This record gives sequence, structure tokens and C-alpha cells, in this order.
Amino acid sequence: MATDQLSTSTRVSNAVRNAVESVVSPTTERQREIRRVITLCLPFSILLLISGVFPLAEMFRISFSESRLVTKGFTTEFYQTLVADPYYRNIAFNTLWFAAATTVASICVAVPVAHALEKYRLPAKPAILTVLSFPNSLPGIVAAFMIIILFGNTGVFTNVIAFLSGQSRIDVAFSTGVLGLFFAYIYSMIPRALLLLRGTYAEVNTDAEEAARVLGATPLETFRYVTLPQIKPGLIGAAVLVFRTGLAIFGTVLILKGLLVWTLQIDRELTQGFNIAQASAMATLWFAFVFGFTVLILKYTTAEVSI
Repeated sequence: MATDQLSTSTRVSNAVRNAVESVVSPTTERQREIRRVITLCLPFSILLLISGVFPLAEMFRISFSESRLVTKGFTTEFYQTLVADPYYRNIAFNTLWFAAATTVASICVAVPVAHALEKYRLPAKPAILTVLSFPNSLPGIVAAFMIIILFGNTGVFTNVIAFLSGQSRIDVAFSTGVLGLFFAYIYSMIPRALLLLRGTYAEVNTDAEEAARVLGATPLETFRYVTLPQIKPGLIGAAVLVFRTGLAIFGTVLILKGLLVWTLQIDRELTQGFNIAQASAMATLWFAFVFGFTVLILKYTTAEVSI
């Protein structure tokens, strides 16, 4: 028995040594290709380990700690709180429906804009693209401040609406309400969906669209039966990207505070009582949900493409 275990250990060590030697000193083209792949992936792998795997593992460990200040013991109390407490369930519901609503709105705006950009020769197209993609370079706090400038108590549009309607500016302003937060979200999310959909539209078979129009299909019918099936994978990818963005936004909601969502509550757990274990449980659950959602949807997208 001991001899078999020793033999197995020897075979494993020899296999590892041979693998390392093939990477360090490759003798075949296949081994050289493997070395190139490893070399190119090594910086990202190190970054993933340091800034991804290690923090997530530590956060997971803290979420089961009995103590709030030091990692000690084991308990599922904080996860039970997330499931049983109506307060946290309401926050989860707010996060999901608001991210879903802003995702749908962003996609509905991005699709016709991407269609126009790819199908028509627009004047000053580079300038239009620059303006449309500009929000991608702005942090959430800046986007929130812009909403306050536009729709706050002394905002530009607030003054105009108050003047035309005869109402008080305070009654008209909505920057720190749900509607203001909604506009701030889609301001950041539409450009992300647009950039992805533009690439999808570039691959659309225009000959099939022209054939449908020649056969008497209306523009709406052509889009529904010819264009939409071709851009469907891009739509799903854009929806995944935008939905994940909606779940992760923090700076915007921290300033506007129009709705209590998951990321804002994590900040409250850390700043009001420093309940790091509860915050870790919330962050772990958030990561598991987003990761599982992404894997499931992308698997569905891959299946759709293969069909």
C-alpha cells in the first residue's frame, strides 16, 4: 500500500516537473504555443488572484464569523438575517426591480440609436458618437451631480417647469427621488448598451433585410422577423452588461439616495456600527447572484448562437 502511494506520488511529481520543463524549455511548436498563452495570461492571473480570489475568500470567511470585529467561530446568523428579515428582503426587491426597469429602458433607447447609427449616414457622426459614449468616462458621483444640476431644487429644468406650471420649485424638483435616480442610472447605462449593440448591428446581413423589403415587408416587419433574430445575442449580452451595471452602481445612489438598494446598504453596514460580518454576507450573496446570473444567461446566449 505504501509502495503504491509512493509510486503515485512519484508519477505526479514527474508529471508536474515535465509540464514545467515543457513551459520553460519548449521543444515542440505546441509547447511553444502553450508557453505564449501562459505568458500572456500570467499578468491577468496574478491580478485576479490578488484583487479577486483572495479578497473574495477573505470576505466569505468573515461572513461566517461570530464576532463583528475579529474573525472567530462559525455562524450562519448573518445569512439567516438576510433571508428572514423583511428589511433586507425589501432592499433585495428594490435592487432587482430597479435594475431590471433601468435595463429595459436603456435597451429600448439603445436599440433605435444603434440602428440609426449603423443604417443611416448621419451628419457629424463622429461628434455624435463622442457625445453618446462620453458618460462611460464619468464616475457615478459626477452623473449624480449632473442630475442635481438639471432637476434639483434650483436645477435648470426645475426652474423652467416651475415657471411654466406655476408650481413651487421644491414641488417640481425630483433629483433625489426615484425618478431622478432612474435618469441617473440610464444616463450611465445607455452608452454601455449602445457600444455593444453597434458591434452587433455591424454584423447584420443587410441582403436579407433588402430581400424582405422587396417582398413587401414593412420596416417594422423587417425588423421583427429579419433584424431582431440576428441581433438577439447582442441584445442578451447588452442586457447582461447593463443589468450587472445597475446592480453594482454605488456612487450615484450614494449621492441621490432616491432608493435603498443593496450597494447602499452595504455602505451603511460598514459606516453605521461597522458590522463587517453582515456587510461581508451581503457582498458574498451579491457576488454569488451576479456570477450565477451571468453564467446562466451567457450559456443561454451561446446556445442561441449555436442554433
